[in-house]
Amino acid sequence: MTSLTAYRAQWLGNVRGDLLAGLVVALALIPEAIAFSIIAGVDPKIGLYASFSIAVITAIAGGRPGMISAATAATAVLMVTLVRDYGLQYLLAATVLAGLLQIGMGMLKLGNLMRFVSRSVMTGFVNALAILIFMAQLPELIGVPGLTYVMVAAGLAIIYLFPRLTRAVPSPLVCIIVLTIVSLSFGLDVRTVGDMGELPSTLPVFLIPDIPLNLDTLMIILPYSAAVAVVGLLESLMTAQIVDELADTPSDKNQECIGQGMANTVTGFMGGMAGCAMIGQSVINVKSGGRGRLSCFAAGVLLLFMIVVLGDLVARIPMPALVAIMIMVSIGTFSWSSVLNLRTHPRSSSIVMLATVASVVYTHNLAIGVLVGVLLSGIFFAWKIAQLFHVASEISEDGRHRTYKVRGQLFFASTDDFMAAFNFKEVLETVTIDVSRAHIWDISSVAALDMAVLKFRREGATVEIVGLNEASETIVDQLAEHNKPGAADKLMAH
Repeated sequence: MTSLTAYRAQWLGNVRGDLLAGLVVALALIPEAIAFSIIAGVDPKIGLYASFSIAVITAIAGGRPGMISAATAATAVLMVTLVRDYGLQYLLAATVLAGLLQIGMGMLKLGNLMRFVSRSVMTGFVNALAILIFMAQLPELIGVPGLTYVMVAAGLAIIYLFPRLTRAVPSPLVCIIVLTIVSLSFGLDVRTVGDMGELPSTLPVFLIPDIPLNLDTLMIILPYSAAVAVVGLLESLMTAQIVDELADTPSDKNQECIGQGMANTVTGFMGGMAGCAMIGQSVINVKSGGRGRLSCFAAGVLLLFMIVVLGDLVARIPMPALVAIMIMVSIGTFSWSSVLNLRTHPRSSSIVMLATVASVVYTHNLAIGVLVGVLLSGIFFAWKIAQLFHVASEISEDGRHRTYKVRGQLFFASTDDFMAAFNFKEVLETVTIDVSRAHIWDISSVAALDMAVLKFRREGATVEIVGLNEASETIVDQLAEHNKPGAADKLMAH
């Protein structure tokens, strides 16, 4: 739990930097929120209101200061079918339920599951997002006038060169201001934010989704809500981990789950769609000097102020300025060292990273990509541990007693090697299975131990198991069958 002093510092420890970074993020959020609304099949104001609400609430209740949350493509694509078949009101209800599910996940401490996401999966996730961010800019770069390329190039030059003069003002903000002034002064014919869709002119209001409150409605929205809750938290927690590294400060993953849930629940009642953390905007925020909760809060408030009060001016911001910023984000997000590391890193790690990238880019679904990466990581880890397993044996001088010494981890992936190490046809009076340098993990390993004991007994040998550590002894006592009546019949039946 964050102390009051630390929480206050997260708000007031970097006021100037957070406000300027929040302004840059707010400007970049507008076209993205509109685009995500279009993806979901709803009016642009749904995404814009959602971005305001989610940013403000996660700034207050989230567990990662400096991380930006808003309406996202990852959650928007999951709502397309629901909106098409049942309409906007069901979308709002699904958003509320998704938030409640996320709060429950946070209460259950599911944020701790992030420890099972390997470094290779994280790298693949980051690289895939960088590629997707760049691909999302292609519609603004294909089939456009040559002037667009000139402005994008000029924007990138400002972004990368202006910091050499001063870092007092974020270079992305300078890029937006300069290119907007140039565009308006010379009447340049380029796409603008206003071309993306109409900006709302009123504040969001509290409303209750107009749907029947019955079991049928719950069954309709539950699958969509569950998918949004899982994907939203997955992207948020992965982004939080990345921002942890960028800002060199820790975060509370379980509190982030609760904060995201609260944000989505309230947003559904504010007429907005579900959202989650955004790695692109979070990188923009950090690189622009944002570190505290105030940056995300400012982004949400300034977003609403600009679309409602300054909508006419914001609508005239040239898209090339925002495209330049997003290209900068994609370049800065991609882990270029990971390409060079393909030669030196273990092949399994490289396969996991590349599989994660390929899955995310192919499906445009972050959850699928991360799931593929985590599963492959688990398989490779199990295989590697299984290879460290070894069984040696020695026979007594009279040839009547053999001792098998088991070393390593005995679990489902090593049980075949365990069984293959025994010679059940050898004529012996006694057999000792020494597991003092081994650990028994699961029901498969207990079953293998049972089978080995019973096969030796079937051949007339007396079997003794020695060296069980406390944890192994507990699971063997609980699950083993070899000392129970009828054990041979039970095991042979399987």
